[in-house]
Amino acid sequence: MKELIVILLTTVFINNYVLQQFLGICPFLGVSKKVDQATGMSAAVIFVMLMATAVTWPIQNFVLNPNGLGYMQTIVFILVIASLVQLVEIVLKKYIPALHASLGVYLPLITTNCAVLGVCISNIDSEYTFIQAIFNSLGAGIGFLLAMVLFAGVRSRVEENNAPASIKGLPITLISAAILSVSFFGFAGVIDNIFG
Repeated sequence: MKELIVILLTTVFINNYVLQQFLGICPFLGVSKKVDQATGMSAAVIFVMLMATAVTWPIQNFVLNPNGLGYMQTIVFILVIASLVQLVEIVLKKYIPALHASLGVYLPLITTNCAVLGVCISNIDSEYTFIQAIFNSLGAGIGFLLAMVLFAGVRSRVEENNAPASIKGLPITLISAAILSVSFFGFAGVIDNIFG
């Protein structure tokens, strides 16, 4: 159990897929203007990450590897992720139309969100067991949520203040993202001290 908690916390804070590995930057910059949109997008990403892991891990270990088809990993994983995103889009459109409308074009972009694909491939490359892979995916999703919500808060504060004209817009957004990313470096020592 300790190992699973370490995997979860490490993925959320230290190896955060957005802030440390720079995967999933498109929705991070595009949907982080409002906290409610960032939360909705993150919930969808968490669901897709968990479901993609639950489907791709067995496919890799019980279908592709035994049949010598490991080289098909990326194509198969992308097809699985695209199917899951379509499922999420259908469910949101039917049951939560306001969130579906507010996410707009960014919801189908989960299909091309490299954080989702990165988590699935990382689970295989790290040779995680199925349970470890699920915890890694959950940690990646929670880390994505944390990064999105924190950055949405930072962006709202930055937009309320007067930035110099030369860095208004995207430059101040990227500077804010960099500072947020650097702030996560301190967690490495904390988790090492707690769990050794």
